[in-house]
Amino acid sequence: MPDHRDPVRSDLFPPLEPYSTGLLRLDDLHQMYWEQSGNPAGVPVVFLHGGPGAGSSPEHRRFFDPAFYRIVVLDQRGSGRSLPHGELRDNTTGHLVDDLERLRTHLGIERWLVFGGSWGSTLALAYAEAHPDRCLGLVLRGIFLCRGPEIDWFLYGLRTLFPEAWQAFVAPLEPAERNDILASYHRRLTDPSPAVHLPAARAWSVYEGSCSTLLPSPETVSYFAGDTVALGLARIEAHYFVNRIFLPENALLDRIDRIRHLPAVIVQGRYDAVCPIVSADDLHRAWPEARYIVVPDAGHSAWEPGIRAELVRATEHFRRQLAG
Repeated sequence: MPDHRDPVRSDLFPPLEPYSTGLLRLDDLHQMYWEQSGNPAGVPVVFLHGGPGAGSSPEHRRFFDPAFYRIVVLDQRGSGRSLPHGELRDNTTGHLVDDLERLRTHLGIERWLVFGGSWGSTLALAYAEAHPDRCLGLVLRGIFLCRGPEIDWFLYGLRTLFPEAWQAFVAPLEPAERNDILASYHRRLTDPSPAVHLPAARAWSVYEGSCSTLLPSPETVSYFAGDTVALGLARIEAHYFVNRIFLPENALLDRIDRIRHLPAVIVQGRYDAVCPIVSADDLHRAWPEARYIVVPDAGHSAWEPGIRAELVRATEHFRRQLAG
């Protein structure tokens, strides 16, 4: 549908601290970190981070007006502050969807706005299609539908745009191993020795960070190079990619009719190299009722100025809609 954007604020809200945090016991193995900030009596919104495995950061609270929203941020299984870190057992898309329902119930929330970017958009769609009656709407960024060609693009196709980053990515592999980059990295990332899995994790994560912005961003690359982010991101991404995200090919688009009645905003960078715009275009064509915004001068990262501005505009749009 046409983009009729409202002239509202586009800058992030001020930093804020959570008013409650916890570790939710999910099963005998996993505990999930969660936090709440903003208005305890406000409209609930849940932030779903990318990766899978990247974890959340304090900056993610700042997309939302804290006077209006009850802001729920979490680290998915194996990610960030959830325990055990980097754990792959009992870690599937179905588990993550169920975890969101467990958290919603634990917090006494009836319905919430679902906000997710990159892998977070994947999980947001999977959750909404499973539980449409629990969603007030969706804000989606950097669409990743996790289909085979999208995963292959990440592993091989990005070489056409970022040859230097790709060469550094495959440098740890023997030449014969480069015919199956995913299997080769998966072996290293699941090796029990930190001397094996940590260098592999850093190489994978730095590769992704290097390709995530339209212009070079040393800050972004540095964040992706940190041990906690790198290990969670690389190990869990490889795990999900090897298993084709534990869903049938094209499952998210095939089930889109379950959520077409929900209000949604899709924000996509024109020059997103990590999650190319063709996936957002496919989602828009399957879901024409959603508000579709293409940022003309942005790559993949949520912190690209144009994408950041549109995400804040989207949450402000929902604020006005939900306040009525």
